[in-house]
Amino acid sequence: MEEMQLLSTLKEYFGFESFRPLQRKIIDSVFAGDDNLVIMPTGGGKSICFQLPAILLPKITLVISPLIALMKDQVDGLTANGISAAFLNSSQAFEDQQAIFQQIDENKLKLLYVAPESLQVIDRFLSDGKVSLIAIDEAHCISSWGHDFRPAYTQLGYLKNRFPSTPLIALTATADKATRKDICNQLNIPGAKKHVASFDRKNLSLEVRPGTKRFDQIVDFIKARKNESGIIYCLSRKNTEDIAAKLKANGLQAEAYHAGLSHLERTKIQDDFINDTKQIICATIAFGMGIDKSNIRWVIHYNMPKNLEGYYQEIGRAGRDGLPSDTMLFHSYADVVQLQKFATNSGNEAVQLAKLDRMKQYSEALTCRRKILLNYFGELKIEDCGNCDICRNPPTFFDGTILAQKALSCIYRLKGKEPITLLIDVLRGAQNEAVLEKNYNQLKTYGIGREISWRDWQQYIIQFINLGYIEIAFHKNNHLQLTLLAKEVLFEAGKVQLAKILDEKELREQEEEKTVKFKDNSLFEKLRQLRLKLSRDEGIPAYLIFNDATLKEMERERPMTDDAFIAINGVGRKKMQDYGYQFIKEIIAFSKEKRVKKKSIKANTHKITLELYNNGLSVEEISKERKLAATTIYSHIAKLYADGEHIDLMQFISTSDLEVVKKAKSALGDPETLKAYYEHFEESMDYWTIRMALTVLEKET
Repeated sequence: MEEMQLLSTLKEYFGFESFRPLQRKIIDSVFAGDDNLVIMPTGGGKSICFQLPAILLPKITLVISPLIALMKDQVDGLTANGISAAFLNSSQAFEDQQAIFQQIDENKLKLLYVAPESLQVIDRFLSDGKVSLIAIDEAHCISSWGHDFRPAYTQLGYLKNRFPSTPLIALTATADKATRKDICNQLNIPGAKKHVASFDRKNLSLEVRPGTKRFDQIVDFIKARKNESGIIYCLSRKNTEDIAAKLKANGLQAEAYHAGLSHLERTKIQDDFINDTKQIICATIAFGMGIDKSNIRWVIHYNMPKNLEGYYQEIGRAGRDGLPSDTMLFHSYADVVQLQKFATNSGNEAVQLAKLDRMKQYSEALTCRRKILLNYFGELKIEDCGNCDICRNPPTFFDGTILAQKALSCIYRLKGKEPITLLIDVLRGAQNEAVLEKNYNQLKTYGIGREISWRDWQQYIIQFINLGYIEIAFHKNNHLQLTLLAKEVLFEAGKVQLAKILDEKELREQEEEKTVKFKDNSLFEKLRQLRLKLSRDEGIPAYLIFNDATLKEMERERPMTDDAFIAINGVGRKKMQDYGYQFIKEIIAFSKEKRVKKKSIKANTHKITLELYNNGLSVEEISKERKLAATTIYSHIAKLYADGEHIDLMQFISTSDLEVVKKAKSALGDPETLKAYYEHFEESMDYWTIRMALTVLEKET
């Protein structure tokens, strides 16, 4: 296929000027008639790898997808871009299905999305030659090695036998090497070309926090992200309902979403989330959301996922548009215990437990988290990422030998027969029933660690486990027991280095520092509101009109003509025709308003400072009130003084400073720049002090 035709199709239907890494290579392979396996992270552009060829291929492209919601979302997006597509599933009325069969017969459809369970229904309408391409989305579902095995996928191996001359493309966001090989074998495409994109989603911030006071942390996190959509993943249905209810009580728009709800309830909640009517979804990990929403700005794991594949796929729902997005995982041993129980009841217990162990190691790590993730998927990375909690705040280590001796000797006196909770209670001298009933208040180690908080003890003990001094006997009700290494600390003067634990205030300050808020009066917000209005008028999700990344580019570039507007990434021909006029009109109006405001602000800014000064506020207080640098306020005061306002500048500088500047002025021959004075004083006098002194001297002259 010629390059010009591919690029013009890409721009016309998808709004992009160029392909992302690997996309062009995969598309060329499809046109060459090859079978392909594509491993590409969520948001990496997998769909274009089969959607663009589908537009140019002569016959229909069959897409196998596991979730009705995902199919509907993809079809709505394709239709919005001017591409003929439909989906077929068991929930549709007979008449709707017949209409789709007629479109197939008349070769009017470019893409048909089908659930694996519905394949038999359409089989009689298709024969080899009528299908140009078969795409299998979420292909990891076919493998028992994968993290989301679905029995219905196991029948898909027949497709290659049924359509031997049709190229088949299997796509997934997450698959380790064993799963990749299994996918190809199960689909009867052992010779498929493998394309593995980078798993490095640089826009995703990674963070793990201890699972204490989770809800309070979540509320603070969400309230700092006004108007932003997010998902909270939980381990149980009850968790989703409890958290959603508490969030509502805190004035937040949240809904629980799990398999226990009726189909109508799930559809309503999902539509509200997609259409930005509801801000937050609390969902069970076991129940896939199937959402292609591009402007999810954050994902929280209230409970730990059972493996890194699932975790990676779930955090990948955030920031699909490439803009900065946050992910946060709460880690607790209660979750580990629960997940181990699930694993022992599964069909492949050894694999599940091994993957859970890797998940646990990730959660407890004191090294760059992105490196751990990428290494797991075979993408070796040497340098730290700078965008995870460990990189942003590398641990400060201290001598924790005494703390270790206290904890280890307490485990020794408890005879290795108690879990972490009771160990901490004994160390802190708790007087609860569990401690008193067993006479643990009589132990020599009772209360020897009462100066350390419960939360901090929990974190230190987790570090002792990671360092190999303590092990958890999962088969003995999670009792903590000493290892051989513990003897070095207790009896052989061995030293222990511990990472300092950040307190809650420090965590909160970090959160405030890194939170990026969209201003309510920004052009982005104006365009977002216009997009929301248009989406409600048309009954389609807002991100299907334009995603956040496209709006941010509009904010940056300010296109005011058709030519400039269509040059924006994400603006195709149909979207230009449908929405270009309204968005250009909004950008022009905002730019005019901004120019008027700028003139007004420039004229009034000194007067505002003068009014606050006359009301008795100090420079620091004015700076805080106006959210301007103190140096800016000093420059306002200097100008006001020079313009004749009654301000005593000598309250800001000393007589000696004034004399020194006066001498420098004479010695330097009255230079024009402050920098000359600053360098003359060898940086020992502030710029604003020099400016004040010169203003006084000029007035005197």
